[in-house]
Amino acid sequence: MNDKYLKILIQPLQTCLQYQPKFGLGEKNGLTLPEFRQLYGSDPFYAWFGLDHPLLYAAHRAAGGITSIYRQIGIGVERLFREILKDTLSLSDTDVQWSYAIDVLGGKQRILSLDARIPLESIKDETVKSRITNWMFAVADDLSIEQSIRPMLKGIVFEVRQGYKSKDSKRQNADITNAATAYTKGYLPCLVVLSSQIDEDIRLRYQNEKWSLLTGHFNNNPRQSIYAFMKDVIGYDLADFFKQNSEIIRQEVVKVLEHLLTAEHGDTRA
Repeated sequence: MNDKYLKILIQPLQTCLQYQPKFGLGEKNGLTLPEFRQLYGSDPFYAWFGLDHPLLYAAHRAAGGITSIYRQIGIGVERLFREILKDTLSLSDTDVQWSYAIDVLGGKQRILSLDARIPLESIKDETVKSRITNWMFAVADDLSIEQSIRPMLKGIVFEVRQGYKSKDSKRQNADITNAATAYTKGYLPCLVVLSSQIDEDIRLRYQNEKWSLLTGHFNNNPRQSIYAFMKDVIGYDLADFFKQNSEIIRQEVVKVLEHLLTAEHGDTRA
């Protein structure tokens, strides 16, 4: 399992090696270093200021590439989380996926989804099912959810992120809509943030909207810490997985950073 989980986690990171800045042109693959120098060198104003220098290319690529690193780590941990739920709880691909349709203008529908799901009815091990159910009811107490609603909860749906510092109101509003829909479908919504990086204002807003929130803070409370939840409720020690494989993961990140911070790597397309 360890090798499989490492591959799932690291594979998205490797796409960062292909990142090239677009410089506002909308090019699908971005520009190589020679293409950038041709573009900026042929612009008299930019050339006068020396903005066709390779270091500017490196700066642009580093800025966009580092954003891409965060994004790809997020994709990796989302996929890893879903795979662990499948393996540990003996769930199918269909079991761990959750989506719903909304009507949009023109008589069409738009499909929205969250990152993972645990449907209680699909869990065969009664001890595990009872453990997850008890967790749900304890969280319902924390969130002051009406007693009459609790027996109708048939599982958990998750939104998984590596960190959450952005105060993007559009993203928050979408999540609030997802939470409302989840409750109508009988699911408790849970925001998982693998790091401890989450703004306090954001945390309070999600909790006020009746989201369960699990973060990367280390404590023994499975209703607060994602690592305690995974170990004590799901039955997989996620923190230990990261600790045991930290050196390999760090090497991959350093390799990507070194690539992004060197202008010469922009000469060819990966």
